[in-house]
Amino acid sequence: MYSLNWVDLFIVILASFRLTHLIVFDKITSFIRRPFFSVKIEENEFGQLEEKIEMKGTGIRHLIGSLLSCFWCVGFWCSLFVVLIYFYFPFTFPFFLVLAVAGAAAVIESKV
Repeated sequence: MYSLNWVDLFIVILASFRLTHLIVFDKITSFIRRPFFSVKIEENEFGQLEEKIEMKGTGIRHLIGSLLSCFWCVGFWCSLFVVLIYFYFPFTFPFFLVLAVAGAAAVIESKV
């Protein structure tokens, strides 16, 4: 059966986190999200800025937009992808290590 030591598990977790964040939030991947929804910044009654997501289209386009705008949904699929690729294509480990380091850096940066 498959085995995963604690260090590799930690790397897989951080890589999944970073890949998820890359798809859902980062500007560099906005071209993936753009066909499915748009984000508008509006001021609420308390003067705070809020993001409003407006889905485009209906049917499958709307469904994909709903999935891409959900951190938890994309997180599940990214985690599944990372784990499967990690086990079946171990030569991809350096790529996941880079994602993990970037994920750790993002977490540290958000806490500073």
